[in-house]
Amino acid sequence: MTDYQYIRWFNELGINDIPLVGGKNASLGEMYRELATQEVKVPNGFAITAEAYHYMLDQAGVWPKLHQLLDTVDADDVNDLAWRAQQARDLVYGAPLPADLQQEILSAFQQLEQQYSEQLTVAVRSSATAEDLPTASFAGQQDTYLNIRGGDTLLDACKRCFASLFTDRAIHYRIDQGFDHFKIGLSIGVMKMVRSDLAASGVMFSLDTESGFQDTVFITGAYGLGENVVQGAVDPDEFYVHKPTYQQGYRSVLRRTLGAKKIKMIYSRGHTREATHNVVTTVSERQQYCISDAEVLKLADYALKIEQHYGRPMDMEWAKDGLDGELYIVQARPETVASQRSGQVLEHYQLNQSGDVIVKGHAVGSKIAVGKARVINSVAELGLFKPGEVLVADMTTPDWEPVMKTAAAIVTNRGGRTCHAAIIARELGVPAVIGCENATQAIVSGSDVTVSCADGDVGKVYQGLLDFEIQRSDLSDFQRPKTKVMLNLGNPELAFKHSFLPNDGVGLARMEFIISEYIKAHPMALIHPEQVTDSKERDQLKALTAGYSQPQEFFIQRLAEGVGTIAAAFYPKPVVVRMSDFKTNEYASLLGGRWFERSEANPMIGFRGASRYSHPDYAEGFALECAAMKRVREVMGLSNVILMIPFCRREAEAIKVLEYMAQLGLKRGEQGLEIYVMCEIPNNVIQIDAFARHFDGFSIGSNDLTQLTLGVDRDSEIVADDFDERDPGVKTMIKMAVDGARRNGRHSGLCGQAPSDYPEMAEYLVEIGIDSISLNPDTVLQTTQRILALEQRLGR
Repeated sequence: MTDYQYIRWFNELGINDIPLVGGKNASLGEMYRELATQEVKVPNGFAITAEAYHYMLDQAGVWPKLHQLLDTVDADDVNDLAWRAQQARDLVYGAPLPADLQQEILSAFQQLEQQYSEQLTVAVRSSATAEDLPTASFAGQQDTYLNIRGGDTLLDACKRCFASLFTDRAIHYRIDQGFDHFKIGLSIGVMKMVRSDLAASGVMFSLDTESGFQDTVFITGAYGLGENVVQGAVDPDEFYVHKPTYQQGYRSVLRRTLGAKKIKMIYSRGHTREATHNVVTTVSERQQYCISDAEVLKLADYALKIEQHYGRPMDMEWAKDGLDGELYIVQARPETVASQRSGQVLEHYQLNQSGDVIVKGHAVGSKIAVGKARVINSVAELGLFKPGEVLVADMTTPDWEPVMKTAAAIVTNRGGRTCHAAIIARELGVPAVIGCENATQAIVSGSDVTVSCADGDVGKVYQGLLDFEIQRSDLSDFQRPKTKVMLNLGNPELAFKHSFLPNDGVGLARMEFIISEYIKAHPMALIHPEQVTDSKERDQLKALTAGYSQPQEFFIQRLAEGVGTIAAAFYPKPVVVRMSDFKTNEYASLLGGRWFERSEANPMIGFRGASRYSHPDYAEGFALECAAMKRVREVMGLSNVILMIPFCRREAEAIKVLEYMAQLGLKRGEQGLEIYVMCEIPNNVIQIDAFARHFDGFSIGSNDLTQLTLGVDRDSEIVADDFDERDPGVKTMIKMAVDGARRNGRHSGLCGQAPSDYPEMAEYLVEIGIDSISLNPDTVLQTTQRILALEQRLGR
């Protein structure tokens, strides 16, 4: 290669060259040079060094004028800042590129054309020499120019890039971060343009951005150029891949969410000033994912290799080239927020009031904030915003950051969880609800609102100022008791977050929550839609399963993803998954369910649990549940899943269900499969030696065991007061179950409500030597402390 003074090719650069070429270029060089052998694809290119920037401004003699403009700038005076920034940009853009520098840039560009083709277009990207450091993201502070063709256009784009060091947002950001304007330089990356305008692109992280859970790769993507995903102009598709099982050789997407993807950014043809514009996506594009599962897994492979190379969680941009069909990494930087959280102090936000929900969207973070809503429709209106208000906007760009810094919370119409608004909200530690679609119309400017991200993936904006509390727990010297403390969990969206609680796994993962929230339809209605004679319901079933090869696959995939997410969050600790335990009236309330369920006078002791599973009325539905669990264990590799049969009345029923499960490919003992039974009917206790021959463990369901021991229906107002798990008779039943399990060498646990509600019940369970207690997440810390104290008193 020609000797250059101001040019460095990617294969000449490494991560130690940040002072010379900035974080973005140094990282691209590092990956191009070091990871090509591991088949991580990075487009080739070259960096124009920060020395070139200084050389150009030295030659033009503009430093004194820049000092004059910037030494006295007041970053909080929006108008003053805008005026000075514009003057500074004009000065830099007006400085001529010295002839020798021009010559080097054009010569390097010709070399790149020789490598690819004369039709080559390039991306011209800024890379500040203090950019992409672990503690300051600098995300989007300078400008990028795409699809640049020809030498003259390239030179002009370079000058624009240099000038973008002095945008309003960049100046403000440097003042906030304590960087000196004159100690920062700008390098420019010139790289082969990946034609994602003809395919798809997006952002990925080698951890979960909301919880900081590090065993997953989180990928977002949409059609067209990546700017829409980065800025939040589009609601992207989302994918999760579980790292530990991927590294063991399993190839499965853990979870996927279809984004709306209403628009895509493509290149403009002809001589328009704007090089790109958005077009509306087709209906079929919206109904399918922008990349295939195989491509998701390839991106996850890239993410793992990049994370391993850098030795820390990473934030990456990817692009698929519509011409060659390949996936490329176009940027990688250290993840700067979730990975820096201390796992030692747990914060739990909880709403103490309910209210009217105005809008819903993607939750960013897990906090709650209250304040006056301020709807801002454009940059020109930013001056109206007052500190402590809730910022409501269509979407945000880096120009909005000075105001975002002072907001109590952020709400947008558009965007996904890796867009600009989400990244900045995370960085600032404020809750944000992103992609609400109609927030700027639905929320009244000046009205009081509560923004809550405390309930999982869905964030909500409520009318009025609702009461909430924050619980903080220091886990730095939290000890573990001998009695295993497990969690009761139904909502997969909270699994990653709850995995940080001190725990020994999940004692009860409720399938019902996943079926009612993510599937919504009765499995038999999906298998036999012809028996649903209401045309409106049939249409709803059809809409629900659009995009799936068959309706049954919709049920299996959704259930596998929900259970798989919980199992992945706690892997390799045990996760006990109870097969569906709806009562007939609850099954009937599912979409299409009323056509398959009989009316029962007392559903609580009716057609439920084990009695349904091999019965002709539900056997096909149970087969779908088993297919999903087989997928979780054998395709996803989550072998920590233990299955549990609820409401099994008699030994003969147990034998029948286990034989049917074996026929369906879930044979107890094969591939390490353990199957537990709920111990919730007095006969389970009386006949515990018989049941122990067929099951690996017992989970005591104290709610139903209490109802059936005392003969009390806790849903009946007139006798509900007699329902009490602390009754001596109930406690005797529980002790008999624990003793019986121990006598037979079987696991004993309790997953009812009692130990969460009554500390004395938790203490009783410890005294009788139960193996595990399963608690609601909000009671884990206090109850664990009590168990530790009791075990100490008992000398265990």
